[in-house]
Amino acid sequence: MDKVDCVVIGAGVVGLAIARQLAQRNLEVIVLEAADDIGTGISSRNSEVIHAGIYYPANSLMARLCVAGNQALYAFCQDHGVANRRCGKLIVATTEAQLQQLAAIKDKAIANGVRDIEVLTGEAARQLEPALACTGALFSPSTGIIDGHAYMLALRGDAETAGAVCAFQTPFVDAKPAGDGLIVTAGGIAPMQLQCRFLVNAAGLSAPDVAGAVTNMPANLVPTAYYAKGNYFSCGVRIPFSRLIYPVPQPGGLGIHLTLDMAGQAKFGPDVEWVETLDYAVDPDRAARFYPAIRQYWPALPDGALAPAYAGIRPKIVPPAIAVQDFVIQAPREHGIAGLINLFGIESPGLTASLALAELVAGMIVRD
Repeated sequence: MDKVDCVVIGAGVVGLAIARQLAQRNLEVIVLEAADDIGTGISSRNSEVIHAGIYYPANSLMARLCVAGNQALYAFCQDHGVANRRCGKLIVATTEAQLQQLAAIKDKAIANGVRDIEVLTGEAARQLEPALACTGALFSPSTGIIDGHAYMLALRGDAETAGAVCAFQTPFVDAKPAGDGLIVTAGGIAPMQLQCRFLVNAAGLSAPDVAGAVTNMPANLVPTAYYAKGNYFSCGVRIPFSRLIYPVPQPGGLGIHLTLDMAGQAKFGPDVEWVETLDYAVDPDRAARFYPAIRQYWPALPDGALAPAYAGIRPKIVPPAIAVQDFVIQAPREHGIAGLINLFGIESPGLTASLALAELVAGMIVRD
């Protein structure tokens, strides 16, 4: 049986960032991925936004790791030539009543360490974006966009240069504690068993299933998986905006906002749809609820301009009635299994936080 220092489950953006960090610390790393390429799940179905860390509860993992990850990600992109653009984001109030909400959002951002957020009047916001309708806004200049796939390729390149190996079409089957580590069984084209000192569960939507397949994992520490589907629509007319436009957050989400990609294409979304299965089809009829939401901040949106684009699914570990969650990172001191680290609920801002997450996990491995 082959022996390695670390097995990482999942070759999405978080799994690759962790594998890179571990390999660069001179640990032998194998990444198990059920699909045939990197980033085919959550990492290929997000908005590719580099978040500033504005909305999350103070002192939460999401807040701390997003703020740290934002700076680390821009630096990584510069060092590795990954396409990105610090385009900025406007959070807009479209009624007088929402101005108080903007003030609360600003206070939360400052509490999280976001120092560059600016309050704008409606007139000042329209000087930046003349097509915008609003009574006031917050401007986040450190929000941006990134070529997510290029970022994952760079992470993989660094990881493999440092000695990590990616095993594709190799789904995780189970793991059993063995001494001060674990024996991992993986299937697929070339089934294998590996003995490892550390097993990092970065399986995204499948993370609860992976944890449940580890012998002696306490059942009460394996969260129930809930799927929050967000649908996105593209726009068939020219978008008169150069920045991201977000409405004041709505219950259950951040509202239907405008994001841009590195090719200049615009996307509107997501809405929130709780589903039981991993269904990525976008129902064209959902556009009926997008038009009035978008027209609150862009009244000139023409009829018939929206078309289904894609859907993403967030790995929720709380039910719809709660909806808001934090990242959960379990180490041996929580569950009692030597060498096992579980990452649950790594939804947005997981991409932005990925480098900071990787550094945190690597530090836990060295300490534990």
